[in-house]
Amino acid sequence: STVSGSEAEDRVKRDGGVSDSECRPDSGVPEVPVATDDTPEVLNKALSGLSSRWKNWWVRGILTLAMISFFFFIIYLGPMVLMMIVSIKCFHEIITIGYSVYHSYHLPWFRTLSWYFLLCVNYFFYGETVTDYFFTLVQREEPLRILSKYHRFISFTLYLTGFCMFVLSLVKKHYRLQFYMFGWTHVTLLIVVTQSHLIIHNLFEGMIWFIVPISCVICNDIMAYMFGFFFGRTPLIKLSPKKTWEGFIGGFFSTVVFGILLSYVMSGYRYFVCPVEFNNDSNSFTVDCEPSELFQLQDYTLPSVLQSITGWSTVKLFPFQIHSIALSAFASIMGPFGGFFASGFKRAFKIKDFANTIPGHGGIMDRFDCQYLMATFVNVYIASFIRGPNPTKVIQQLLALRPDQQLHIYNSLKAHLTERGLLATQEEAA
Repeated sequence: STVSGSEAEDRVKRDGGVSDSECRPDSGVPEVPVATDDTPEVLNKALSGLSSRWKNWWVRGILTLAMISFFFFIIYLGPMVLMMIVSIKCFHEIITIGYSVYHSYHLPWFRTLSWYFLLCVNYFFYGETVTDYFFTLVQREEPLRILSKYHRFISFTLYLTGFCMFVLSLVKKHYRLQFYMFGWTHVTLLIVVTQSHLIIHNLFEGMIWFIVPISCVICNDIMAYMFGFFFGRTPLIKLSPKKTWEGFIGGFFSTVVFGILLSYVMSGYRYFVCPVEFNNDSNSFTVDCEPSELFQLQDYTLPSVLQSITGWSTVKLFPFQIHSIALSAFASIMGPFGGFFASGFKRAFKIKDFANTIPGHGGIMDRFDCQYLMATFVNVYIASFIRGPNPTKVIQQLLALRPDQQLHIYNSLKAHLTERGLLATQEEAA
């Protein structure tokens, strides 16, 4: 029976199944992979006299400053460029893990199909975004109008082509492995591309909805590390043994204060608070508007406790600063769970980092694992508490109708306004 069992196991491995070690149940305690030193040689020499603890502190600090500088440089070039770079790189890192874990390097077409599906999904999401936010521009250009009208059909056709290519690529003895990787690719697309699409939607509501949330997550990551490094004593969660309650609590209060201050500074600039729009007169994209009440200073009465401490009865704040408390609180409390999820994922496949792109930090996905939860929250928050009916989009849709349909809507609206007495009042005033 032992021999037959070995033969069965060999058959599973030949057919693309996972090995016995991969099928073994978890022990309950996640394994911490052995770290590899990917620090640049120049930093190794400069920090050679320090202990490993302080060396890691300096490496992370220097690379963090470099990443922040690069982040603002990319924003200067255009945040959409940042999202494209990040989503493609994150997709590459996760797919590469799938290749190495399931030993799928020699599967026919699969590397090509993975990138083809990424192209299809990006085409669908970015096409939807352009049509939704830049309807006027799309309607002006004949090729864009045709692509917009049949966008979903074209997207489905592209995906269907990839689906058929996958079916045609199926090879005997590798069926299970190929379907593993098919599922892996689609889950990766769901995690990476969908969240990137939501970030782009947040961005078009105004740069402030992009920069403040992403900065709060970065601040929380830095301050939680700092508080944990100097004061950390109590472990927070087994998935991340280095995370501490002291770092978690210190990061929370630091991020809330940071979010309020950053929101105050940014709310005073139209460039950050105005949505991106297409100007027909100048034939260009503009970021200029009359700021909404959300970005206008208002007087708020302080609670009696704060009045007795500060001596102030009222304080001037932007309403967005109140919303920033919710954003920064989510970044501090729920954002780290994206990191915990990533930690569990890496321990499940016995890897330390998604990649070694950034020495001391791992891959791009290691730095953006918390950002994706944040993007979804911001999008839901805007839709639930901020965004109201948009007259501009309604007019754009009306202009796309046939003349007889436009005339019908005009007569219906005129009758409705006359019935309510609004139209008659305007005529009398004239």
